[in-house]
Amino acid sequence: MRPYIEGEKLDSKVSISEADLKAGSPKIGDMIARNPNNHDDKWLVAKAYFDDNFELIL
Repeated sequence: MRPYIEGEKLDSKVSISEADLKAGSPKIGDMIARNPNNHDDKWLVAKAYFDDNFELIL
């Protein structure tokens, strides 16, 4: 996963759920996930979900 960059224009390959769009995503703190077996398969992970279920490793 990588962070969403403020002002970044996401291509159509990044899926964003209707609920996340209604919540204002993409926004700072959101993450972009990518399927390691298919680099065209990408989706947005909302900040709240990421914070509740993942840990940032630097």
